[in-house]
Amino acid sequence: MLSVLRVHLPSEIPVVGCEITPYVLLRRPDGSLSTDDFSEIAPVNGYCLRYKWYRDQSDQKVAICSVHPTEQATLQCVVCLKEKVPIVKSYHCTPKCFTDAWQHHRSLHDQAKKTLKENGVEEVEMFGRLSSSGSGNLNASLSGATLNVVTPGVNNGQAPVYPTTVAERNGDTWVEVGRSRTYTPTADDINRVLKFECVVIFADSRMPVGNINTILTSRVIPAPSPTPRRMIQVNGIDVLGQLDLDGRSALSGTFSVLSYNILSEAYATTESYSYCPSWALSWPYRRQNLLREIVGYHADILCLQEVRYDHFEEFFAPELDKHGYQALYKKRTSEVYSGNPNAIDGCATFFRRDRFSHVKKYEVEFNKAAQSMTEQAMAAAQKKVALTRLLKDNIALIVVLESKFGNHGADIPGKRQLLCVANTHVNVHHEHKDVKLWQVHTLLKGLEKIAVSADIPMLVCGDFNSVPGSSPHSLLAMGKVDPLHPDLAIDPIGILRLTNKLSHQLPLVSAYSSFARMGGVAPGVEQQRRRMDPTTNEPLFTYCTRDFIGTVDYIFYSADSLMVESLLELLDEENLRKDTAIPSPEWSSDHIALLAEFRCKPRIRR
Repeated sequence: MLSVLRVHLPSEIPVVGCEITPYVLLRRPDGSLSTDDFSEIAPVNGYCLRYKWYRDQSDQKVAICSVHPTEQATLQCVVCLKEKVPIVKSYHCTPKCFTDAWQHHRSLHDQAKKTLKENGVEEVEMFGRLSSSGSGNLNASLSGATLNVVTPGVNNGQAPVYPTTVAERNGDTWVEVGRSRTYTPTADDINRVLKFECVVIFADSRMPVGNINTILTSRVIPAPSPTPRRMIQVNGIDVLGQLDLDGRSALSGTFSVLSYNILSEAYATTESYSYCPSWALSWPYRRQNLLREIVGYHADILCLQEVRYDHFEEFFAPELDKHGYQALYKKRTSEVYSGNPNAIDGCATFFRRDRFSHVKKYEVEFNKAAQSMTEQAMAAAQKKVALTRLLKDNIALIVVLESKFGNHGADIPGKRQLLCVANTHVNVHHEHKDVKLWQVHTLLKGLEKIAVSADIPMLVCGDFNSVPGSSPHSLLAMGKVDPLHPDLAIDPIGILRLTNKLSHQLPLVSAYSSFARMGGVAPGVEQQRRRMDPTTNEPLFTYCTRDFIGTVDYIFYSADSLMVESLLELLDEENLRKDTAIPSPEWSSDHIALLAEFRCKPRIRR
């Protein structure tokens, strides 16, 4: 008969909004092992599995910190209660926690006021309010914010409404909340223990066969929320130092572009990121957190790297489709990998259907370019050695889009406004500097051909695994590489010598260098300048782990046809919480997202 051998949970801490699918190991009637889901609608040999989820109702709810969800709350913001902020966001574990989070926390008050004003009615709170034994001002700098002192283990708020079907076993009281293998915790589950039951039953009689297998979760926590990031205006000053007021007044639209390496599930291991709780590394948690973050930026174009093929097909494409995005994808070539082809990651580009239409797609496979180059320029004896070094499985996805939101003030009525967006991930070991430079040069030469064939603005986005000042960065930002650059000394197979010139003609500029190049003092810019490297005019970091902190992600644009309007603010170590490293419960990648808003410059009639 069918029997259950083992049941365990994929993560030790359940999180609101992140589905839980227990691992169930079965022995089939023929003796073989299986992890298949033999539900009541798909029995095998007259047997099937019945699943049930319960929520513990016997214990008292304990308030937990909104910033550190594994910590018990001791303080509650009274202003949150007054402004109808969801109650779970009002709790903090220590006075320092509240002080450190104040800048973000204050924005919750402002948003609640705005929502109340727009809706004209008070929002229904997620939980009842806590009355407390005392209150006091935490810090005079917190604009009069007042805190309740939360009594541990006591909930004096309104009791949530739960289903009436209750199972009582061993003196505990449980309410049934689900009847499928997968369960997604809700706000009602916060700080409650969940119980999963699995039992083999006869398909006909629905009577149990053997023992009921049960497993308990830890207490459910709310999903930690990262600090919101603002867009900082660059005030229309382009990076060449010219203020074109007349041009700006004639322009009619802007568009924004996000570039983000989301950290593939294959690399998000406890061995690599031991400082991050394992539950925060689990894909069910990370994918929801990443989606919330990405959707929250409201970008018109998304360039994502390290997107697994199955995650693109089953999650990102359908979920972002709900938010109005059309999707394009290019998977890395598979020569380097074996096993599950769906586990290979790639680059995904999304664009808003109401703002752009798809014109053309180009796929760059660096392996094919390497094979072509070695075939034409190398002797047979050298080819094998060269290809061993060059074949890194990387790709680039190039998309040509057409604007739907006007011609941006172009003085050629009816002229199509096209945009070329390149998305790449140069995933090459730091010792192979020659290969990195060759791949970037190959991509840029391809973009040059597109630029020659059409008068079209260019955006080059991605994770280049190259720090500012490196040869790939110099090629992108300066249009050439100095012959005396130290990176050029690393060329064991002579691939750089085979390249005619390490240069290109595209007028590319790094979007984030606008912070350093701006004249005058605009709101928020000075703070951003402190997060920039004054030598390279690039952010201090876009990648932050305990092993390495530095900038490897960029958005480059053609400065002759585009100008930067605003940029997503950079993070500092304070934003990354106490560990000063990511991924973390708040931030689900080891990279930070970059976002730039652009305008097209008016065309000059010729």
